[in-house]
Amino acid sequence: MANDLTDINALTSGILSAAIKVHRVLGPGLLESVYTACLAHELREAQFRIISERRLPVKYGNVRIRCGFRLDVVVNETVIIEVKSVKRLAPIHQAQILTYLKLTGCPAGLLLNFNVPLMKQGIKRLLNPKPGPVYLG
Repeated sequence: MANDLTDINALTSGILSAAIKVHRVLGPGLLESVYTACLAHELREAQFRIISERRLPVKYGNVRIRCGFRLDVVVNETVIIEVKSVKRLAPIHQAQILTYLKLTGCPAGLLLNFNVPLMKQGIKRLLNPKPGPVYLG
């Protein structure tokens, strides 16, 4: 797991390079599942440790509640990636990934919208204001 901002910056930079490559090859307009699968492939090729489609239960007190949360991709148990293919990112998308960061303790998240002309227009990087021990269910 990345321990400081320098490590997180290096990790997110590598992830974004993979996302840009996927976008250059596929372009906009496809389903989120296609981008997620191709991004996961690129990240594996780059030797990142990834978890795809991870179900995330909610810890409520001493109880684990199985809700419908699913993390698109988790990289090196540090960065959560939420993949979108929408006309425009909405505030709810940012709230979604911030909730995932809070529930998991992961220090960083990337919200990636592939339905844009240039990938850099679809990138939102978020840091967990209170990172803690990572819990991935």
